[in-house]
Amino acid sequence: MNASALQEELRRVLWERIKARKLTGLGLAKQTGFEQAYISNFLNRKRSLSLEGMDRILSAQNLSVYDLLKREEINKRASSITSSDGDFENVVLTEPEVAATAPTITRDNVRDILKFKKSFLRRLRPAAAKGREEWQRFVLMKVHAQEASSMYPRLLPGATVLIDRHYNLLQPYRRNETNIYAVRRNRQCTIKYVERDGDHLVLRPHNQLHPISVLPLEGSDPSEMIVGRVCHVAIEA
Repeated sequence: MNASALQEELRRVLWERIKARKLTGLGLAKQTGFEQAYISNFLNRKRSLSLEGMDRILSAQNLSVYDLLKREEINKRASSITSSDGDFENVVLTEPEVAATAPTITRDNVRDILKFKKSFLRRLRPAAAKGREEWQRFVLMKVHAQEASSMYPRLLPGATVLIDRHYNLLQPYRRNETNIYAVRRNRQCTIKYVERDGDHLVLRPHNQLHPISVLPLEGSDPSEMIVGRVCHVAIEA
């Protein structure tokens, strides 16, 4: 899909939101800092967007390029990077922001591939909200030093975590044990204990020297913000 096709798909998505009364051209102009005429001309195919313009609209509407790609295009780009090898399954390592937002990890976002025993992965129980089953299930990401410090000693600097993105419900995996989740925060990932308090998510660190964070829910369902459960931690020796 080329840039022109992506912009046409973005127009379609924006018009759907406008027709559903979830968005107005004036509202989008205020969100992005563009003149209303600029937005109107784009929506009515009188002009195209610069890369900066497209990025600002995507960010304002909480969209990514992946939301504009058709499923067959995503599958083609993902191709064989998650193929299996005997008793082992390939799991891709990607950037936290990709793990948080991309249903399928495409080849250009793969930083490394690690092998996990198929028997281990099959034993892991999912708990997926509706629609999440379509996401590539397991991904790996490096934990930033600040994140690792907040969860010390459960996590250490340099840790690589395996995220089960088919486990995004707030229910204990084991009795009397609190799950560690990857949570989408401004299109990034934060690693914390998570609980719901009304229309907010409360993110708790393990290390009491770090503060508790509170995030407003983006909708009525907290699963939309939960990337997945941390189900394995690897520390570089």
